[in-house]
Parts: sequence; C-alpha cells; structure tokens
Amino acid sequence: LRNTRKQIRMHARSRNYVSESEVCKLESMPLDFGDYHPLKPITVTESKTKKMNRKGSTSSTSSSSSSSMMDPLSSVLDGTDPLSLFAAAADPVTTAPPMDGARRKRDKDESSAVGSDFEPWSSKRGEILARYTTTEKLSIVSGGKATTTGSAVSEKVRTRLEELDDLEEGSQKELLNLTQQDYMNRIEELNQSLKDAWSSDQKVKALKIVIQCSKLLSDTTVIQFYPSKFVLITDILDTFGKLVYERILSMCVDNRVSLPDNFSPESVNDTAKETCLNWFFKIASIRELIPRFYVEAAILKCNKFLSKTGISECLPRLTSMIRGIGDPLVAVYARAYLCRVGMEVAPQLKESLNKNFFDFLLTFKQIHGDTVQNQLVVQCVEIPLYLTLYSPAIDWILQCIAYHAPDVLLTEMMERCKKLGNNALLLNSVMSAFRAEFIAARSMDFIGMIKECDESGFPKHLLFRSLGLNLALADPPENDRLQILNEAWKVITKLKNPQDYINCAEVWVEYTCRHFTKREVNTVLADVIKHMTPDRAFEDAYPQEKFLPFLDMFQKESVRVEVCKCIMESFIKHQQESTKDPVILNALLHICKTMHDSVNALTLEDEKRTLAALINGFIKMVSFGRDFEQQLSFYVEARSMFCNLEPVLVQLIHSVNQLAMETRRVMKGNHSRKTAAFVRACVAFCFITIPSLSSIFTRLNLYLHSGQVALANQCLSQADAFFKAAVSLVPEVPKMISVDGKMRPSDAFLLEFLCNFFSTLLVVPDHPEQGVLFLVRGLLNVIQDYTWEDNSDDKVRIYTNVLHLLSAMTQEAYIYHVDKVDSNDALYGGDSKFLAEINKLSETVVSQILDHLKTLGKEESLKRQSQLALYFFNTILAHGDLRNNRLNQLSVNLWNLAQKHGFADTKTMVKTLEYIKRRSKQPEMSHFTELALRLPLQSRT
Repeated sequence: LRNTRKQIRMHARSRNYVSESEVCKLESMPLDFGDYHPLKPITVTESKTKKMNRKGSTSSTSSSSSSSMMDPLSSVLDGTDPLSLFAAAADPVTTAPPMDGARRKRDKDESSAVGSDFEPWSSKRGEILARYTTTEKLSIVSGGKATTTGSAVSEKVRTRLEELDDLEEGSQKELLNLTQQDYMNRIEELNQSLKDAWSSDQKVKALKIVIQCSKLLSDTTVIQFYPSKFVLITDILDTFGKLVYERILSMCVDNRVSLPDNFSPESVNDTAKETCLNWFFKIASIRELIPRFYVEAAILKCNKFLSKTGISECLPRLTSMIRGIGDPLVAVYARAYLCRVGMEVAPQLKESLNKNFFDFLLTFKQIHGDTVQNQLVVQCVEIPLYLTLYSPAIDWILQCIAYHAPDVLLTEMMERCKKLGNNALLLNSVMSAFRAEFIAARSMDFIGMIKECDESGFPKHLLFRSLGLNLALADPPENDRLQILNEAWKVITKLKNPQDYINCAEVWVEYTCRHFTKREVNTVLADVIKHMTPDRAFEDAYPQEKFLPFLDMFQKESVRVEVCKCIMESFIKHQQESTKDPVILNALLHICKTMHDSVNALTLEDEKRTLAALINGFIKMVSFGRDFEQQLSFYVEARSMFCNLEPVLVQLIHSVNQLAMETRRVMKGNHSRKTAAFVRACVAFCFITIPSLSSIFTRLNLYLHSGQVALANQCLSQADAFFKAAVSLVPEVPKMISVDGKMRPSDAFLLEFLCNFFSTLLVVPDHPEQGVLFLVRGLLNVIQDYTWEDNSDDKVRIYTNVLHLLSAMTQEAYIYHVDKVDSNDALYGGDSKFLAEINKLSETVVSQILDHLKTLGKEESLKRQSQLALYFFNTILAHGDLRNNRLNQLSVNLWNLAQKHGFADTKTMVKTLEYIKRRSKQPEMSHFTELALRLPLQSRT
C-alpha cells in the first residue's frame, strides 16, 4: 500500500448501462407445460401396502398404484401414511361389529355434552352476587357437636346416630344480626368446614353441614337477598356433590385402573355400589323437604354407579317433589338448581327440563296470592322489585330449555306465556334466553305482547331493552324495522328516570344506526340530549347536527376519551370510502382533538401510539378529490390541531408529499403557473414542519424524502434547501438512539441514511452560485468531522460508497434521471474541469481509506483490516478502470492484504477469483486475465 499510495485516484471505468443491463438480465427459457411446474397440480402416484395383524383376522398384503390429480397436503391417502395406519391399528372401533340403531342412538345420547356455546352458570354467579344485595341484618343456623375419630366401631355408629338425632331435634344455635359480609364470610367458613370434615373422614359431619346450609334456602325473611343466598348455598352443595362422586369413583379402581368417563354400572364393584346406596338412604331419611331435595339433587350424578336409567328416573321424581314447596320464589330457584344439575349430568333429558318449566307456569299465579302479598307488605318490598328476584332463576331455566331447541318448542312456550296474565316477567326471560334470530323474526309479535303487559308489575322499558339486545344480534324483517323503532321509542321517550332512559336508549341507538339514515340517528340523539341534559335552557341553540352535543354529555375526561376512541375505531373499521362530508369531518375533527388534548406529560407511550394511529386512520380517509387546495388546507388545519403527537405530524408530511406527487401525475409533469405555486406550497409545508419533530432520523429521512419530491416537481432551490438541512443535521446524530424503548448504537442507521443520500445526490444538479459538487463536498466535510467510535469502520465504508457515487458521476450519461431535471451529466457535458474536480475528491477519499487501513495493522484489528481491504477491492473491481497501472497495483495489494494474516474467508476469495476469470472472457475485459494471474490464493497454513 505504501508504494501505491501517492496520487492514487479512482480511475472510473466507462460504463454502458444499457448493455450491462442486457447482459445481467436473467435468461428467458421457453416453458414446456408438459414438464413440472410448481404451480401446476401435483400428479401423485399412490402405492398402497397394508399389512395388519389383528386378533381374529388373518394377515394380508395388497399393493396397488394409481395416478390422479390431487394435492397431498389436502388429501388423506386412505391409510398409506404411517399415522393413519397407526391410528387404524390402535382404534378398536374399526374392527367392531356394526351396532343396531337403538344402541347407536343411546350411546350418542349418553356421550352428548353441552357445547361451548352454552353460557355456564359460573358466568352468571358474579353478576347475581353484585346485583342482589341488602343492608338488613341476616341470621344463620350454626353449631352441632363434632364427631370424635379413632373410636370403636360400635361407638362410632352410636355417635353418628346421635348426631343425626341432634340434627333433627334442633340442637343448633342461630346467629342473629349478621351483616351481608358477615353472612358471606360465615357461608365460606361452612364451605371450608365441609372440606375439612370430609378430609378428616367425618362424613356425617359433612352431611350435617350440607343439610344445615340447604335449610337456609327455605328462609325468605330478607327476600331481596335470596338470589345471592341461593348462589352461596349451592356452591356448598356443588362441593358436596363433587366430593361424594369422587369418593365413590375412587372406590372403583381395580388393579390401579380407574373407570373410563363413559363407564357402565356393570363395571362398578359391589363396595362402591353399596357406599353409593348408603348415601342415598341417608338422604332419604332427611325429614324436611327442601334439604332432602337439594342434597339428593347435589349427588344426582352418583346414580351412574347404580343403573343406566337412574338419572332419567330420578329427574321426574325430583321435579314432582318441588310441587310441595309452597313459596313460589323458593320453588323457582329449586327448579333452577335441578336444571343446573340436569344440564351437567344428563343434558339429553330435555323432557324433564320442559316438565319443570311447565310446572312453574301452572303455579305462576301463586306470585299474586295473599301469602306472597302479605309477606311483601311486612318486608316493605314493592312488587316490581320482587318480580326481578325471579329473573336469574327463570332466565337459567329457559336458557337450559332453549339450548339447541327446535323452533316448534320455542313457539309452544311463547304461546303458553301469552295465556298467563301479567306475563312481563316471563316475557323478559323468554327474550333473554331464546335465540336472537328467533326473537328478531317475531319482533312484532313480541311488541304486541309487551304492549299488553301490566305496567305496574314489570317495567316495560326493561322488556324493550331485552328486545333491543336481541335486535343488535339479529335483524328483524325489513318491512317491520321502522314500525319496531317507532313502537319502542314511544315507550322509551316517556321515561322520566334518566338511568332507566339511558339503559334502554343505548340499546336502540345501535339498532337505529344499523338500519336507518342520518336523519333517524339525529332524531334519536336529539331525544337523548333532551333527557340527559339537566338544564335544557340552551337546547334551542343546538345546531341541526346532534352528535357533538351528545358527546359533550360525557363530562369525565377519561370516559370521554374512551368514547372517542371507540367512535374512531368503528369509523376506521367500517368506513369503506374516503369522505369530504363537512358534517362528518367537523364531528371527527372534534373527536380527534378531544383525544389529542388528553395527552400530557404523564401519558404512556403506548397510549400516545394508540391515539396517533386512530387520528392517522382518520386523516387517511379524508379526500377532497381534485380539490387539492382544499386538501392542503385540511392538512394545515390538522397540523395546528395535533401538534403534540409526532406520528400524526409525520403522517401529515407524507400526505402532503403524496399530494404534491398526485398534482404532478395529473399535470403529467408539466406544471402550470398555478400548480407550480401549489407544489411549492406543499414543499413549504413540509420544510417548516420537519424541524418540530424530536426523532433525528425521522427528520433526516423526511428531509431526504421531501427533497426528492421537490426535485421531482422541478422545485430545485427548495430541493437544495432540504438537502442542505439534512447535511447540517448529520453532526447532531447522537452515538446512541432509542429503538423500541431500548438504546442502540446509531452507526448502522447513519450508514443506511448516507447511502440513500448519495444515491439521490447523483441526480441533483449543482447550484450555479455554490460551485462544483457543493452538496457532496459539504457532506464529506461533515463525515470527516463527525466523531466516530474508535472501533468503528463505518467511516471507511461510507467513503467507499462515496467512490461509487464519484465513479457514477464521471459517466457521460447517468444511470438514472429525474424527469425534466437536468443533472450534472447534461449541465457539464463531460467538461474536463468538472472531471478534474471529481478526480481530486476521489484522490482525497482513497487517501482517507488507505490511512485508515494502515491504522488497523495491530494484532487486535487485523480481522477488520482484512474485511475492509476486500470491501475496497470489490469497489475497485466493480467501478474502477483496472487498465490503469496504479489502480491495478492497488487492487493486487488490497487482495494480498486481505489474505496476509489468515483472516480472509477462503470461499469468498475463491468465488471472487472465479468471477474475475469469467469477466476476462467478456469484450474489452481481456486485462482481467492478467489480473487473475496476479491474485494468488494463500492457504491458511
């Protein structure tokens, strides 16, 4: 390198880009459609070989081949793949004899289970506990003597009998004046006591706890708390039922093999059956109806151990037992529990569920009897509140019945409800439980039933809310839609209580938006404003558009911002075409401004990104067509409104640049005086907006992008201003930048930007007052003065890329141009002074590269030296004229330096040499033959 360093410049070889492009093109090959093609259907030749040894069958081997057009990834080749063969060999069903129809049907019924589309009781539990509360004092029965363990058998039996006697004779004490929380805590203690007693083998005590808890379900002294009490008590019953079932199941283990899920009673041993019967006998001895019913229902599943028909026989009997419960509220929750257990253990036995509900309909008139009315008077409970206590139970019963039920059954239930007077409670539950499609198709029938209901019993607005919830999921007949809305709104608009009103109106607003025009939506919103604004003195001053006043009712900022986010998400999701409607733009600008103004110093970055994405989605949907000036005015207004969200400003800059290029496209590159002034206005918008951004690489890239747009629109002085701004910004690039919340070195990002910048500078014409290659010189000075890391070679890599640029600048015709912009190849026409300036720069750059390579001669940096030497060699090979002796000698020295210390990649060196030998066979490249002879491959040894 020392011998070749003086006055070396990059002697660029003369390029004919057109011919080079032709040589580098991929060779076109005529396609024979008879040959394989990756997009053609695959012809599969199938070879079948089956060999299976099974009990009771002989081995057989068969083979066949067939050719067919099929996709092997979407077809099963009938047992030829090993997984299918394995499954067929392991599956006993494949060899089982065909079943008769009755057996097949029974097995199907027994294996049927409730699917994921059935809403489980667990999802309703929390809502019931939260809704049905009380501030009144409660009472609970507690006490009873604990059993002692470890006694003799006779003593143990005697103790159990005494405890059962105590249970019946009322030895328990009653805890009075409990708050609701105390009551719930005590229930939880009982639940834990049940588990503790069971784990310590005190089965009688466990049964005693369950009986005590079941008795509580007959108490309605604090009636408004009854649904929550039912939830708490049945949790204990569920626990008990699970413990008993698992206990009996564990006794069925034979030779460490447990029973399968679909076991038959024949496979249950006698000990397990005896224990199971013992439990049912104990429960049968309970004297009181309610605890006897609930405890037996809790272990209903245990009938599987005794007989196949046990559950189907018990369900009707338990259903009939409920007829003996006098209080209709207690009875309906007992029916709900039976349905709950029935759906879990025998969902196919729908007849019992239906009978359960029809029994309830027959006793429905009890609700209005003297006994219930007197009870309500004593507890000071109004009939509307009392009726709502039935809703969780009836809703659950109807949900169980309506699950996968045919329309015929649903229609029958609907007709039975019609026959009952004051059937609002039932009607509401029907609309809550039945399929939305079923309700929507009969909307007018349900409206007729709602109108006939007695207002004093169950509020009609709740019925219309339930109907509206169904219509949000399924569409009614088109001819009925307007009449449905009118009938519903007649009732809704008369509601005086704001909470009742908005609970109902919010459902029907969605229905209106789905099926009607802006006129109807405006009418509905006006009615909402009228009801929900406390002081309506200024309502006459409201504009015709009702949407913004509606939003103003959300006074709390966090709530209002969430509402605005929901609206924008819906707009972006459903708006199919761009819009320029002034009403829509005004409303959505107001919404976006509300979101933007919520940003402060404490706002999280994720929240800022979310808000910015929503606002950008809106900006992209705004289009004024060919009215480009109006489009730019909108962007200017948006910039003033959303100045605190940087991603929005970035989007506006891109949108304005796109607007300038769209103007160029419309004018086909030939700007008039008016359009030239307009694109300069667009360029000015970008130039004054970019400095307000905080991210330095965002600014650099936008300066470059906007400069390219200005250049494409023949705004040469403006393009120079962008490029000068980018050059002056490079020294401010920090050593570390934040990328996705983590600090990263900036060198790689700067190198990428500068390479893109050099590609643009090739076509930028020199300013007549600034001298030759003013921008290139300025950028090189900045690169020279930039403080690079000590162990970084990026500066040299950048200089090497500068040589690519300078080599391209010496060509008579540049590889690419900007339409209607004369680059330096046209301005200078190969002038010798211009080429001399390029050569001087080239000498300086080469000198800088060689100086850096010399500094890498220390042992710890020899690998970097090898890599950079090969990188520089490849640059000379691609762009230099190697007929020049000094450049030729420099390339040889770089080749040797790359291999000198054994750090070169041998495969890369071999491929490079092969490339040189191939190039030597091309026209005017014969000097590469001599070069190849001077490039030895050194072994690592």
